[in-house]
Amino acid sequence: MKPRILIVNKFYYPRGGDCVCVINLERLLREQGYETAIFSMDFPENIPSDWSAYFASGIDFSGPVSAKLAAVRRMLGGGDIRRSFAKILDDFNPDVVHLHNIHSYLSPQLAVMAHERGKRVVWTLHDYKLICPSYNCLASGEVCEKCVGGSVVNVARTRCMKGSLSASVMAWLEAMKWNRRVLQQNVDTFICPSDFMRRMMVKGGFDERKLLVNCNFIDPARLVGNEKSEAPVDSEPYYCFVGRLSEEKGVGLLLKVASALPYRLKVAGGGPLFEELKSRYAACGNIEFLGPLPGDRVGSLLKGAMFSVIPSVWYENNPLSVIESLSLGTPVVGASIGGIPELISDGRDGLIFKAGDESDLSEKLIEACEHTWNREEIKRDALRRFSSASHFDRLKAAYGV
Repeated sequence: MKPRILIVNKFYYPRGGDCVCVINLERLLREQGYETAIFSMDFPENIPSDWSAYFASGIDFSGPVSAKLAAVRRMLGGGDIRRSFAKILDDFNPDVVHLHNIHSYLSPQLAVMAHERGKRVVWTLHDYKLICPSYNCLASGEVCEKCVGGSVVNVARTRCMKGSLSASVMAWLEAMKWNRRVLQQNVDTFICPSDFMRRMMVKGGFDERKLLVNCNFIDPARLVGNEKSEAPVDSEPYYCFVGRLSEEKGVGLLLKVASALPYRLKVAGGGPLFEELKSRYAACGNIEFLGPLPGDRVGSLLKGAMFSVIPSVWYENNPLSVIESLSLGTPVVGASIGGIPELISDGRDGLIFKAGDESDLSEKLIEACEHTWNREEIKRDALRRFSSASHFDRLKAAYGV
């Protein structure tokens, strides 16, 4: 008999890569005949679910004092989170509880509760929260590993969390409460989407025997939709960036380099730097800001591009933007940081440049523009590497079936 799977994530709509992975996983499991349920936080933008009545109440870290106190209680495993999760455990009675991003808005208390009831607990790691209290291994915009295998009090000392002392102290308290010993005791398998993530977890002191590498997969339904989308008709070739316009994504570096080159760059996405960067490069005729785009338009943008660029300056784990681009036959110029180099075969389906290096990025953009790429081969290889079938085979090992 196939196990019943309870999938847990703090949001249940395509807010970011973690949420997209959760939605894709739910569809994949159902296609494979598994019975699934979802547990999340109540949020206005959530997609409809038969399980929404079980969701934990919404919390707000930016609200009044009473709301902030409720959020802190939730973060540490208190409040109503135990009651709501216990109810879905009772009524759905899963064999496997598959956790994704649960810190802060839900709580690692869920892993403890599931383990105490004898459930198999699997946790997919989308960021570095288990070894870095501020989740992204960045301090003042620079890569930082002080807390990785070291003292988590560093997050408060350096105010890594949003540059705020109070937020950083809360992150420290959360890391102390849900430390490595507690997490390892209550989780059977941690799924690392990249080998880089696995190595970082080992560096952070986690037992390698509990770590399973399983790359993210391309959602067949989304890919079919993108395959049918029309590539934009442009009189002039272009390359593109698709993602959040924020410091860690390296988009500032990309635009600085792109403004000095004769090639057209299309930038798709929103974020905290959108207005600033759009204003700064308003007079630059070869850079076009498209803003956030729906999935089908992202697909057509990628299909029509000479290549896409991932210029991140932080430890990207296993970015879906690379996987989707390659699966559409579009090569990728990516930074040599985090899990990005694992996805790109340098010279075959893209190029790797030294992260943060303006000169090297410029050289690689020029080289990519002038290179002749075998797009059909890129697509064929990517569909094999990032197939749902391959992902599912390894997932079954994590589920113990």
